[in-house]
Amino acid sequence: MTITATAPAIDPGIARQIIDREATTGWDAWLAHVAGTGGCASPIRLRGDLHTADAATGEILSARSTSSMPDGVLYKACGTRRAAICPTCAKTYQHDAFHLIRAGITGGKSVPETVAGHPAAFATFTAPAFGPVHTRSLTASGQVRPCRARRDAETCPHGVRLSCTARHGEDASELGRPLCLDCYDHEAQVVWNAFAGELWRRTRITADRALARRAKAAGIDPATVRLRYVKVAEFQRRGAIHFHALIRLDGRIPGDDSIIPPPPGLDADTIAAVLADAGSSTVFDTPEHPTTGRSWTIRWGSQLDVRTIALGGGEMTEGHAAGYLAKYATKATEDTGHLSGRLTETTVAAYADPEGDHIARLIHACWSLGTVAGDWARLRRWAHMLGFGGHFMTKARAWSTTLGALREARAAWARCQHAVDSPEPDTTVLVNYLRYDGTGWHTEADALMASSAAARAREQRQLAREALDELNTMD
Repeated sequence: MTITATAPAIDPGIARQIIDREATTGWDAWLAHVAGTGGCASPIRLRGDLHTADAATGEILSARSTSSMPDGVLYKACGTRRAAICPTCAKTYQHDAFHLIRAGITGGKSVPETVAGHPAAFATFTAPAFGPVHTRSLTASGQVRPCRARRDAETCPHGVRLSCTARHGEDASELGRPLCLDCYDHEAQVVWNAFAGELWRRTRITADRALARRAKAAGIDPATVRLRYVKVAEFQRRGAIHFHALIRLDGRIPGDDSIIPPPPGLDADTIAAVLADAGSSTVFDTPEHPTTGRSWTIRWGSQLDVRTIALGGGEMTEGHAAGYLAKYATKATEDTGHLSGRLTETTVAAYADPEGDHIARLIHACWSLGTVAGDWARLRRWAHMLGFGGHFMTKARAWSTTLGALREARAAWARCQHAVDSPEPDTTVLVNYLRYDGTGWHTEADALMASSAAARAREQRQLAREALDELNTMD
C-alpha cells in the first residue's frame, strides 16, 4: 500500500497575499526587515526618520527614513508579558524573568557568585476564603480526592447543599467556582485584590522587624542584615490574587547596596520562621466605604507555604523556584476564564452582571464599589483585573540585574550577529523621530510568514543548544 502525503490547503485569499508580497517588496527583503520582531503576533508599526548624531557637536552623521524600508514602516515587537496576547513576546519576557530571578540565587549577570551561599526561602501567600468553591487536590499516592465531600454538609439559605463529591479533572470548568454564587462574598474578594499590594508591603515591614529582633537575640547588629526579594503575582481560579516570593538574606553596609554575605548565625530556617510569623500576624482594616458603610479586614489566608531553598538539590532548588516564578510572570486573568482590556462605560456591560456567573459578579462588584472618588475609584480602573492593580513581578532594587539590562544585552548580541555597525555610545547618539502608525501585520500572509520564520529560527537555536550540550558532555 502506498501512502501519499498531501500539503494542507492554503486559503485562496492568503495565497493571493503571498503572491502580492513577493511581487512588491519580495519575501527575503521583507523577512529580513521584520526579523527583529521575533514573530510577534501584533507588532507596533512606526513611521518617521532615524538619525545618528555626534554627541559633542550635534552634527548629523547619517540619516534615513522609514519610507525607504519595506511597507514604509519600522516594525517593533509589542513586548507584552501576557502569553494569551502574544506567545512569542511573552516567551521572551519569561526567559528574561527566569535569568533575572535565578541570578539573584546563583550569581551571574552582575551578581557575585558568593550569593549562592546566602540563605534563601520560597514563600507562597494566598488569599483568605470568601466562600466555599470547587477544588481539586491529590492524596499522597496521587489520587484525586472528592471535591468537598461532607456527610453533615449544610444547606445554605439559598437552598444549595454545600457539598460536592465529584473528582474534578485538571481542566474542569467548575474549579474555582463557588458552590453557591449568592453566598459568596464577591465584594470582599475584589477589595482584597485591591489591597493585596498594601498587605504585602506591611508584611515586608513586619518581616524586617522580626529579622532585626532575631539578629539582636543572636548577638548580631540588626543594621548588618537585610532581606531582599523577588515576587510574582498569580490569579487563582476563583479570581483571588496570591503571591509567590523568593526571599534572600544579605549582609548590609549602611549606605551601600552591594550584595555581600550575611554574618553567621542566621540561616534559611530563620528566614522561613520570620516569613511565617509575618504572614500570620499582619492584618489591617480598610477605610469605610462611603456608599456601603462597610470596612473589610485584610489578611493572608491560612494556606501559607514557606520552604527553604537548597542549592543544586532538595525538594525546592534554585532552578525550581526561578522557573516557577518566571512561568507565572506571563499570566494574568486567563486561568479565571476572563480576558479583556480595560473596561469603560461602553464595554463593561458585556462583562459585568450582578446575576451572572462568578467572574461577571466580581467585575460588577469592582464597578459598583468603584463609583466613589479617591482610592476606591481604582476598583473601576482595574475591573478587568478583578480589582488587582499591582505589578505582576516586582523585586528589591539590588536583587540582581534588571530587565532593561537584559534587553540591552540581547540587542547588542543581535547587532553583533547581524554585523550591524554600532557606534561608540560616548561619541554618537541615535536621534529618532518616529510616530505611531498602527498595530499588527498588514495581512494574514504577513503574520503567517513572520511567525513561521521565527519558529524556524527558534528550532535552529534549540538544535544548536542541544548540539553544544552534547559536545560539552563528550568533553
